[in-house]
Amino acid sequence: MSRATYDLETPNNRASEELVKPLDAAISHLAELNAIEGVSPVFEVIEAAQALMFSPEGLEALYERVPAIEAAGFFGGSDWDYPQTLVPSLAVRTVRHGEPAATLVESLSQIRLLAVAKGDYTHPSISAEHAHHFLAQVLAMNLDLVVSDLQESDRLRPDGLGYAVQNLYHYLLQHLGYENLLEHLVAEVWRILAQRPVQVDGVKQMVTQIAVCLQKPDALGGEVSEDALQLINAVFSPTEGCREDPGFDVYAERLAEMDDATLLQEAIAFAQAMHSTGLVSAYMPVFIRYLRGRWNALIPTALGLSNTGADAFHCYPSLIHTLIDEALFPETSQCAYGLAMMLERGILYAPPVAPSLWRQIRLSLCDAAAQKIVAVFGSSRSPECFLLADVLNVLGRPLGVGQGNYPTCQSTRALSMWAYNMPAELLRILAWAARDDEIVMRFEGNSISSRDLGAGLASEPPVDVDAVSLLTVPHLDRIYFEMGRRSVGRGEDPHKWVNAAFHGDHVGHGFAIAVDVFTGGLKDFEGFIRDFYAAYHPFYNGNIPVINPQPAGIAVTDSATRFLGWHAITIQRLALDSDEVMRVYFFNPNNDSGQNWGQGIVTSTQGHGELFGEASLPVAEFVSRLYVFHYDPIEKGEPGDIPTDEVNRAMQLAQDSWASAR
Repeated sequence: MSRATYDLETPNNRASEELVKPLDAAISHLAELNAIEGVSPVFEVIEAAQALMFSPEGLEALYERVPAIEAAGFFGGSDWDYPQTLVPSLAVRTVRHGEPAATLVESLSQIRLLAVAKGDYTHPSISAEHAHHFLAQVLAMNLDLVVSDLQESDRLRPDGLGYAVQNLYHYLLQHLGYENLLEHLVAEVWRILAQRPVQVDGVKQMVTQIAVCLQKPDALGGEVSEDALQLINAVFSPTEGCREDPGFDVYAERLAEMDDATLLQEAIAFAQAMHSTGLVSAYMPVFIRYLRGRWNALIPTALGLSNTGADAFHCYPSLIHTLIDEALFPETSQCAYGLAMMLERGILYAPPVAPSLWRQIRLSLCDAAAQKIVAVFGSSRSPECFLLADVLNVLGRPLGVGQGNYPTCQSTRALSMWAYNMPAELLRILAWAARDDEIVMRFEGNSISSRDLGAGLASEPPVDVDAVSLLTVPHLDRIYFEMGRRSVGRGEDPHKWVNAAFHGDHVGHGFAIAVDVFTGGLKDFEGFIRDFYAAYHPFYNGNIPVINPQPAGIAVTDSATRFLGWHAITIQRLALDSDEVMRVYFFNPNNDSGQNWGQGIVTSTQGHGELFGEASLPVAEFVSRLYVFHYDPIEKGEPGDIPTDEVNRAMQLAQDSWASAR
């Protein structure tokens, strides 16, 4: 069937009334039934919308009806009803390879997000900035649809869906208004990489699309930049030996012919590409595994280790060599970076860590755990291999762990805190989940087993997460909510008791909350702000740094200061930046810490002294969105010493945004 069959351009610039009327009728019918029965005949809307997907005018008609589609409850009861949790890489798979109905729902969702991004529709749970970033990443992963003809698999989709999707992305590109698409998408990749996420499959997919489309730079609206080439080279050709992406077999032959000086240059090039981008080429495992048989002493150079990392490598050579042999393959190439950063952190010098890793190496997975890993990561390597690789990734980049598409921010925060501060505890919990399909925790003297509990928020396996999260988060989620259930009715926020029991004894025993748990109104907000400064700000707490990262909760707002919801974070540290501004550096598990919270409050992820994975804000701006925190009451300054103008500024920012009606 030719593309012309689906190009329904009309002489006028409006979609045919014959196509629009059925859609309006279906939306009205859906709204009526949802209002009365809670039944959702979404397929009537899907069928009517499909006919409009093949022309710009039809897409414009769908765009104009976004508020009506949303109000009718079209997305209700599905993952699309929570757009803030949608994952770009998963959306791409759905829109390109999903069932026809799922493809059309995803398409309508992306039209909805375009309306949010342009400010023509306001959604209660996602900001315009978030929607814009989401669409930019989805566009980057579908560049081939924008600049070239359809692939055979797209052309052969039933009912011309491939052409409909191609038309959608031309429409998105036109209305997002990029003057230089290539430059914008490359900048989006670098913005994500600056946070060094553990999960980079989506990023590599974007880089792949950019590389494929570079042969048509005019179609992308710009010239090839050095930033783009650096990304492409890091993934496909980081060294002279693999400069033209020759394939693994040819590269292995070349390695066998290299002298020591050439191997040294290869090692240096691999290390530079990996550390400058956070991306690891699939050629790097081939190189390092080759060194295992020829020149082990060169591996620290290939990993780009400093004296700290190299010392750890040489103190535990048998362990490191076994980790490489068991975990590092082209399919798990990113764990080379995880291994390097784990060694740089020096955590192997903590006595329980090395034996915990030996246990992990020898661990046999239960059937349930193995099946989960195979379902997500495939069977090209064993489930144990994929899990061990992500153990290295999480231990190496504890602030790069993300919650994927599930609202389980507390469990993801806990994984990050344990990987950062208590790696042996993380490995113990993981061993239980992977071997026994169970996690057991203590709460106020009683054991809680995840096996005995119903599903929490993560009722289905999380998507777009590392293998460690995949196995542990469903268990942790159930335990967290059971602890909360047991804490209800005490007259105070359950987090006061749950956080310390769940995250560990290093959580401060002091607890402060800005919101009354019964009324939702503010409660001694000035005292709350003063307590934070007295507990955390080095100028007012006796210059005591944050000893252990502490759990906290923020009120998330968008750029228009609309309240979007409560969210769990970790306070990592407070320090002066290069401009002598005291900032709070914190971990946000929501997959992307770069956010605009309105009132000029934009969380920074680089440029103000952030470590990889940290976000930061000046103290007053951070406190203006804070609603709960833990602290050590013994090591706290005098709240009355905090300058009134600083307290008033934080209060005013809060009261003009999320706290305005409280």
